[in-house]
Amino acid sequence: MNARRRQLVNAGLAVALLGRPPLALAADDVLARVRAQLKDAPVVRGGFEQLKTIKGFKQPLRSSGEFVVARDKGIVWRVIKPFESLLIVKPDSLQSRRADGQVAMQMKAEDEPVLRTVNAMLFAVMSADVAQLQQYFDVSGKAQAQGWQLHLVPRDAVLKEWLGQIDLEGGSFVREVRLQEARGDSSVIRIVDPVAEAQLRAADAALFR
Repeated sequence: MNARRRQLVNAGLAVALLGRPPLALAADDVLARVRAQLKDAPVVRGGFEQLKTIKGFKQPLRSSGEFVVARDKGIVWRVIKPFESLLIVKPDSLQSRRADGQVAMQMKAEDEPVLRTVNAMLFAVMSADVAQLQQYFDVSGKAQAQGWQLHLVPRDAVLKEWLGQIDLEGGSFVREVRLQEARGDSSVIRIVDPVAEAQLRAADAALFR
């Protein structure tokens, strides 16, 4: 057995003994460092600025507003500019409301089973829930003392139909989300002044009922 072949065999034995390739270990290490930096809070709220580029349109769409991410509850996404609207994402449903409070669209997981997967993915991204991220994505990235970056490629067949990749940046909180859709549209979401809170405010809690 020549030296080159011996090296390949030894590498193969090492992978077999570990039960997973070296790249997976690197991803685990990055995620452990990300988890150590993230603030562990039941509720995170803040503002956002979103720039959405739609394939075939020259001018991107700009919007801004406020959000709340509540553990075991979901996400409230309130657009203030250019037009008011409200999106409520719960584990088993998704609802959109107009400025006057009227329901514009509602979906339930019992009617659309894929919704549960999509909603769990959205929560994992917005909260940088590293355990959930590993469930839905192949993860790579880097983490340093001053912050971290993650590159996410969906492994779930359902997500692959509309999502190409996601890039996250952050520190104690997620600071930026770059989302590339499978059909060519893309979004950049910048998180503004996020804060951790011990519990939901009454007005937000009412939205999840």
